[in-house]
Amino acid sequence: MQTHDVKIIFMSFVILIGIGAFLLMLPFAHNGELTIIDALFTSTSAICVTGLIVKDTPVDFTTFGHTIILLLIQIGGLGYMTAVTFLAIMRGKKLGYRDRLILRESLNYPGMSGVFRFLKIVFTSIVVIELSGAAILTLRFFTDMSFADALWFGIFHSISAFNNAGFSLFSDNMMGFRDDLIINITIPLLIIIGGLGYLVLLELYNYRKKSLTRLSTHTKLVLWTSAILIFAGMAIILSLEWNNPNSLGNLPILEKIVAAWFASVNYRTAGFNTIDFSTLNDSDLFFGTFFMITGGSPGGTAGGIKTTVLALSVIGVWFTLRGQNNPHIFNRSLAPYQINKAYAIIFIASFYILVSTVILNESENLHFVRTLFETCSAFATVGVSTGDGGSLSYSALFSDIGKLNIILLMLMGRIGVFAFTVVIVGKAVKTRIKFAEAKVII
Repeated sequence: MQTHDVKIIFMSFVILIGIGAFLLMLPFAHNGELTIIDALFTSTSAICVTGLIVKDTPVDFTTFGHTIILLLIQIGGLGYMTAVTFLAIMRGKKLGYRDRLILRESLNYPGMSGVFRFLKIVFTSIVVIELSGAAILTLRFFTDMSFADALWFGIFHSISAFNNAGFSLFSDNMMGFRDDLIINITIPLLIIIGGLGYLVLLELYNYRKKSLTRLSTHTKLVLWTSAILIFAGMAIILSLEWNNPNSLGNLPILEKIVAAWFASVNYRTAGFNTIDFSTLNDSDLFFGTFFMITGGSPGGTAGGIKTTVLALSVIGVWFTLRGQNNPHIFNRSLAPYQINKAYAIIFIASFYILVSTVILNESENLHFVRTLFETCSAFATVGVSTGDGGSLSYSALFSDIGKLNIILLMLMGRIGVFAFTVVIVGKAVKTRIKFAEAKVII
């Protein structure tokens, strides 16, 4: 990871946030009053594909404002440097080695060879998937509204879902579609596909076409971990909320299962909701923070510490407990550096969340578990929230200082924990000096 390249990516997001906030502040972009801090918050939430809102998106913003938010989501989900590089390639511009390095960092691509070809595949995949989702959603919304409105709603929610953003043009998000199977299948599938990562999608495509004989260890880890987390989340939600009359208790059995499925998928990656999260038990919200912090997978549109980090850390702990020093999975050995890096990411993420939660809890003096939930949602760029009692996120109750804290968390989560820390402290300088090994009692 090149520190200079990470700083360029970081600054590109900062500049885009500023531009987005400026455009949203224009009189014809919003309705009523919009403060600078709320414009920055909305712009950051969109560009970092989070979905936390301090203004009611369908009410407080005009169609032009919705378009700006949607563009920010699309650029943020792909990555600014990736979008710029693609446009340069389309214009026939030749890019140098430094451009390739930046693009590799932005895409989380494992090497330098074939990075431009991979970028073109990424763009093609995005267009196909988002158009497919938009078509399905448009047909569904067309039963409730005019075709023009249904088309716009279909496009907006397809892009928002695939990029794991969670922004909605409905004031109650997706609560009005809790028993709608089309919505409860299409939206989560778009979220899952976007959160798997482009490398995984490409491998699955090539494997299906028989041009690839074996899935990589990375892809297998992503698929297994994602599936386990989704179904574990469903099981926890159902077990803790089954008899809660305020959430799932009064729903039919099938509707309970569908609502738990939708909530579990969105716990980790996006901010859509079909149930009111303010009605969930504190124990459920606490477990939810674990799923949110984990997030999606590398190279995708989701945030969090990533599924591979969780998988590597669990594997490392398992082999340590068994007294073995050769961790492996799927008949492949795992490098100790990778597992140590996973431990470091978890430690750093926990530190950031702990400090931010304490600061917010002391400065805002609000419900602790809900504050923790909001902090994790922002840090992992998830977007689910217990709400402010109305149609806004819990962050709407925060002071300007509290909102700035959330803005920083969203930016940190979108850049990546490790990358953000590299921007602050810089990368360690390699040395050839090796000290004598010490024995420390554990």
